[in-house]
Amino acid sequence: MTTTTDDPASDPHHTYGIDPLVYHRRKEILAVLCLSLVIIVMAVSSLNVAIPSIVEGLTASSTETLWIIEAYALVFAGLLLPAGAIGDRIGRKRTLMTGLVIFAGMALVAGLSSGASQLITARAIMGLGAALIMPSTLSIVTNVFPPHERGKAIATWAGFAGAGGALGPLLSGLILKAFGRDHWGTVFYINIPLTLVLLALVWRLVPDSKDPSGHPLDPLGSVISIVALGTLVFAIIEAPRWGWTATSILACFAVALVAAVAFVLVERRVAHPMLDPELFRYRGFSMGTLTITIAFFCMFGLYLLIAMYLQFAQGHSPLDSAVRTLPAAVTMVIVAPRSPLVARRLGMKNLIRLGFTLVSIGLGLMATLQIDTAYWRFFVALVVMSAGMAMSMAPTTASIIASLPLAKAGVGSAVNDVSREVGGAVGIAVLGSLLADRYAVHMRDALGPAATQLPAPARKAAFDSIQGAFAVADKAPAGAGALRQAARDSFVRAVHLPIWVAAGTAFVAMLVISTNIPNTPPMGEAHG
Repeated sequence: MTTTTDDPASDPHHTYGIDPLVYHRRKEILAVLCLSLVIIVMAVSSLNVAIPSIVEGLTASSTETLWIIEAYALVFAGLLLPAGAIGDRIGRKRTLMTGLVIFAGMALVAGLSSGASQLITARAIMGLGAALIMPSTLSIVTNVFPPHERGKAIATWAGFAGAGGALGPLLSGLILKAFGRDHWGTVFYINIPLTLVLLALVWRLVPDSKDPSGHPLDPLGSVISIVALGTLVFAIIEAPRWGWTATSILACFAVALVAAVAFVLVERRVAHPMLDPELFRYRGFSMGTLTITIAFFCMFGLYLLIAMYLQFAQGHSPLDSAVRTLPAAVTMVIVAPRSPLVARRLGMKNLIRLGFTLVSIGLGLMATLQIDTAYWRFFVALVVMSAGMAMSMAPTTASIIASLPLAKAGVGSAVNDVSREVGGAVGIAVLGSLLADRYAVHMRDALGPAATQLPAPARKAAFDSIQGAFAVADKAPAGAGALRQAARDSFVRAVHLPIWVAAGTAFVAMLVISTNIPNTPPMGEAHG
């Protein structure tokens, strides 16, 4: 006799309204989408290792060097919201594949660049490709998994998003070691075969989806959002170099604020807004966005600080430094998929308390680092912090996505991605500025009257950064050892303050978010 049941989960042939072929290969689709995500995240962090070789090969100025690094992030962040809306309108698979083609093509141009301007342009257009890729990957994930599995799938995606930042320097270091510093173009070329394989897999495995309502795009909202996000990210990037109170920086922040207000006013009036401002009234959406922003503020800011600590204070090579930070990626990939289960057992409020407390503890341990600190202490701090990050980010990413209908998954994904980019940019700028200020103070104290023996340009370089001090030491053998030691001591004393600021930010965020976020974890059901 056959027994029937009303529970779909008990029926192995039930596919929850998803195309059976798509449903049965959903895990393969998730793997392809996570790999697509990883390559664009690695493109941000991998350049940190390769940039000295690129600067030497192209004889780039300091301004050109900055924009070789930042052009990608600026365009990426500025176009995320419109790109997510385009995916919802014309189809996410098509948008994803278009982004992969642009990304691969510009990676080839970047590797072949003979001048800094050409490389900056290629990196900027790679940012366009990345903006088309990133929200498409998450919105497709939400459409190919049933509600009861969606949280874990989104958590896995979030884990790989965090891991990509740690994997980039490792891959870049391995490539440069294999091919040599003179062949820095290989750092870009490696993206081409990876992207071609992903294109074939996306074409073969990934289904298309889009907003079935056929609502028109919101061109005015798109333009205003680009102005708001573009000027905001530009000001954050340039503020440490020009000064936070410089007229041009304040003007950029003013433009960003005016554009943001205009965006809210326009989106509240149009019939079919790209992003309805009323969504921020939903605490799952607003608190989820805040969680992602703070998490990436701490994470990207810390990655900058510990990369400098490992290479300059402890003297490790870029590749050795990348290997030493690899536990962060491994921890996130392991912890993130398990965080929805923790959320169901503890509730979202306690999950946020636990996650951000771990982040604060890990950062607090980092703030005790000295020049001769043993690696095991660094390892423990990194793993504790990364576990807290993964635990906090994955379920709150699901909260953002669950606040919108599936038809608007692209825009929801883009909001999540914008939070990551803006949080990361602010973290790097603010914590980097604090480090630079404190380093200069400690360096003046360390050198004392001996600083007057250095020529003015050399003295300025030595006070600006530990990299500058090492460069001066390389050109002036007399007293080089004392200068290097003073720079190391000054850096280690200076790096404690920004890490404590990050730890304090995480702790305050824990108090605010855990108080306001809904306690019931999202199960993947979208808000109607």
